[in-house]
Amino acid sequence: MSQALTRRTILKTAAIGAAAATFSCRTAAQTPPKVVVVGGGFGGATCARELKRRGLAVTLVEASAVYTACPFSNAVLAGLRPIEAQQFKLDAVEKAGVDIVQKMATGVDPQTRRVALEDGSSLDYDRLVLSPGVDIRFDALPGYDEAAAAIMPHAWKAGEQTLLLRRQLEAMDDGGTFVMAAPGNPFRCPPGPYERASLIAHYLKTHKPRSKLLILDAKDSFSKQRLFQAAWQDFYPNMIEWVSLSTGGKVIEVDAKTKTLVTDFGRHTGDVVNVIPPQRAGRIAQVAGAADRSGWCPIDPVTFESRLQPNIHVIGDASIAGGMPKSAFSANAQGKVCAAAIASLLRGEGPTEPKLINTCYSLVAPDYGISVAGVYSPRNGVLTDVEGAGGTSPVNAPPSFRAQEAVYAEAWFQTTTSEVYG
Repeated sequence: MSQALTRRTILKTAAIGAAAATFSCRTAAQTPPKVVVVGGGFGGATCARELKRRGLAVTLVEASAVYTACPFSNAVLAGLRPIEAQQFKLDAVEKAGVDIVQKMATGVDPQTRRVALEDGSSLDYDRLVLSPGVDIRFDALPGYDEAAAAIMPHAWKAGEQTLLLRRQLEAMDDGGTFVMAAPGNPFRCPPGPYERASLIAHYLKTHKPRSKLLILDAKDSFSKQRLFQAAWQDFYPNMIEWVSLSTGGKVIEVDAKTKTLVTDFGRHTGDVVNVIPPQRAGRIAQVAGAADRSGWCPIDPVTFESRLQPNIHVIGDASIAGGMPKSAFSANAQGKVCAAAIASLLRGEGPTEPKLINTCYSLVAPDYGISVAGVYSPRNGVLTDVEGAGGTSPVNAPPSFRAQEAVYAEAWFQTTTSEVYG
């Protein structure tokens, strides 16, 4: 059976989700258990809807009135789609019966099971789900702080930073140099920097063909590397240069005033500079005591319950999910599994051991897509790749196959955002 068929089967299976009986351990006269979910992204909003479907009282805490999705935001940078196509409200989640609290969660007391909000109020919970995504570690790269990000955007949280980097690209002269600093592992969306480089190269090839793109990388290898580099050779010959860790690619300092990135081997100045710094779990996970010294949150791979704080579950980018990458696809799948586990736990039942699926699509050009898919199950306390499942796009696939993968990528985004926010 072909790898393409295997991936299509995986996607069909993923759409089924984790099904379970509606919560029913308390009588209708009793108040159902209360679950608070913090974070309205792909993981949190999915989990909230699934919990409500199972008969629980669910409150979703999200500070932003509009969620701006990161998947496909690289296409915004390349001028291939408007930012509005990335933006979603929580109206449909509220219509599904989830209580929405548009405030920032500022603290968690695991002993009293209470979430503190920015206005001084609080929410009690029986179970708490944290899906805060990532925070940028402004303390990790000398010279790079929030002021520097206004000059050298990271654009790793979609929104204003995406638009800022887009404006800088538009203003860059033909013949200019775009420089990107890619972080070491782990970070949100492993193929993301290289999809970004591809689509920015597409923009430059189309509008500013004398320009160059330099990637300074803190790694010696990256996700779908062979597929990306083959496509770069075909689509953008002599335009993209990748410098690995062992050849001096790791950025150790930045100078925002001169738009210069410093490595052990030299200094690189760009006309537009995109610094993607190290990351960690969102702040609420830190203050809840759910993150360890790595900055990420260790979890039980069956229930996604924190290994550090009882009755708190962590899903999405913030979690340490073993071999499962930090992606929106992963967060959506984890939200469903976590909801099923919480419903079982609150019924006093043992949760079912899950199998989780992830597919990461990347666009190299508007009609050229590549992907990697995986299946994961708990083993030895962590989520581990199921041997023989999943796979990457074939290396020597014809253009029609690449075009179909681009269609699949768009279909996944439309289907998933409709499911979560529609």
